Amino acid sequence: MQLLCQIRGCAVLMGALAFLVGPVGKGPAEEVARPNIIFILADDYGLDGVGCYGSDRFKTPNIDRLATEGIRFENCYSTPLCGPTRCVFITGRYGFRTGGLTNQTANQPLPSEESSIAKALKEAGYVTGMCGKWRQMGSLPGDWGFDEYVTDPTAGGYFWEKSYTKNGQLVELDEVVYYPDVAHEFALDFIRRHKDQPFFFYYSSHLVHGPILPTPDSPVGPEGRPPKGLKTGAGPAQQYYEDNVAYLDKQVGSLVAELDRLGLREKTVILFSADNGTAVESQTIHGRQINGHKGTMLEGGARVPLIVSWKGKSPAGKVLQDLIDFSDFFPTFCELAGAKLPSGFVFDGRSFAPQIRGEKGNPRDWIFVQLGRRWYVREMKWKLNEAGELYDMTDAPFVETLVPAEGQTPEAAAARTRLQAVLNQLNPAAGKTAPADKPRPRPGRRQARASG
Repeated sequence: MQLLCQIRGCAVLMGALAFLVGPVGKGPAEEVARPNIIFILADDYGLDGVGCYGSDRFKTPNIDRLATEGIRFENCYSTPLCGPTRCVFITGRYGFRTGGLTNQTANQPLPSEESSIAKALKEAGYVTGMCGKWRQMGSLPGDWGFDEYVTDPTAGGYFWEKSYTKNGQLVELDEVVYYPDVAHEFALDFIRRHKDQPFFFYYSSHLVHGPILPTPDSPVGPEGRPPKGLKTGAGPAQQYYEDNVAYLDKQVGSLVAELDRLGLREKTVILFSADNGTAVESQTIHGRQINGHKGTMLEGGARVPLIVSWKGKSPAGKVLQDLIDFSDFFPTFCELAGAKLPSGFVFDGRSFAPQIRGEKGNPRDWIFVQLGRRWYVREMKWKLNEAGELYDMTDAPFVETLVPAEGQTPEAAAARTRLQAVLNQLNPAAGKTAPADKPRPRPGRRQARASG
């Protein structure tokens, strides 16, 4: 049975790893042992948006190249919405511990009461930066330990605008700019200025969150570019969705190219993931539609891409089935950086740094996903939710088959007992809570249709 990581034990382990790595700034070997870390987080971007995961609609050559040069994880889980996912990532703790359970309560975790991955890495000697989407989390990135940042005052839909926030100061412009370009250039400048010291950069893209507007590469306007002051798409927004995916992929490629130009690829771990699944309706991979979408407690809500590339260290072209959830990034980054986990907190993650280095590691037995007053724990084959409903996940992410409590097989009964013990141990109902959910449709409608 997987146990939650109590902080003292983890601190001892991290301290031992830091001792093996050695003190900060001890020469070339040390620089390689303490890599730069870049975490790229796409917005509303499920498996169905990525070519290397089998997308039937989209081509993503730059993201795919990261997978070719590194590791593609097949079973990574965020939460089904932006805000709570970001809370889990920043704090390393499940929402029932911090209060970051929904988009409406994602501002409840406070930097004065929680630790953060940026603070932990700063204490290990890293310079920290971020760009892009920050809200719905409360306070500003600087309060959470980011030395430098550029962000915006809204959670979504921040594209063609005349202002943004840089290091806590409002920047107002005379001309409309494409904000993802502002964020991207800030990231490149940060990397150039800090290329000689270990850095952590959180690249939080707005792409491909709605509203779906033309990008600078979209063929609109008299000069093939969006007209000044554009607020809505010229024509159906859906025709620009491919443009948004292509622009996200282009920016990933530009970032990697700059690391290559600066000679930093072998010193930098690049991670690409997303905050939740595709909005509105998931697309198909390998000819089959993913079950569910953003905001649902189905596979399409929280199962997201995760690609890790550390040139010269990660095995090229490897595909792993290991279970990962967003609480795992905190201990993983700390282990890579030789940082100690902060004391006084229960952290929920398990480091997958060994897998990044090509080792077997100690993969999870289960992952946990929560959105408001709904949650589930999932093994590779089974999923059990807060209502006691057990699902057979053999054909996930396409089909999730409800297993009746009566007449279940011995294997299913054992899984139910095992997963219920995990939920009893976590006890999310006793933690911080969110407002009551609106009535929801019973799960399984599309599962039954897909099965039939």
